[in-house]
Amino acid sequence: LQLVESGGGLAQPGGSLRLSCAASGFTLNYDGVAWFRQAPGKEREGVSCIKISDGSTYYADSVKGRVTISRDNTKNTVFLQMNSLKTKDTGVDYCAASLADIVPSHPFVPRIYADWGQGTQVTVSS
Repeated sequence: LQLVESGGGLAQPGGSLRLSCAASGFTLNYDGVAWFRQAPGKEREGVSCIKISDGSTYYADSVKGRVTISRDNTKNTVFLQMNSLKTKDTGVDYCAASLADIVPSHPFVPRIYADWGQGTQVTVSS
């Protein structure tokens, strides 16, 4: 499975960006797709996750109310709409796909995600 992110760039605080994660290859066995963010000097952390089968969504507390994850199964693409961006949203955003079942109480365990994209840079600055 190949994952390709796009849509990153420079935005002002309070602005918006829409990230895309396009998957190619054998996608039918994947249970979930998540977005992770790695801020400068920090560990990678989960931002949002969506279960492909039923559309259930999960969000990190730091982005709730500002971020919406969605999918287009016909295009094998997952989107991350980010609004009210803050400077702390700066980092490299990665999408990742999981073969394992997503556990609702712990959707952002990195080791369950078998495939990762190369990442897209998001910079929020005035």
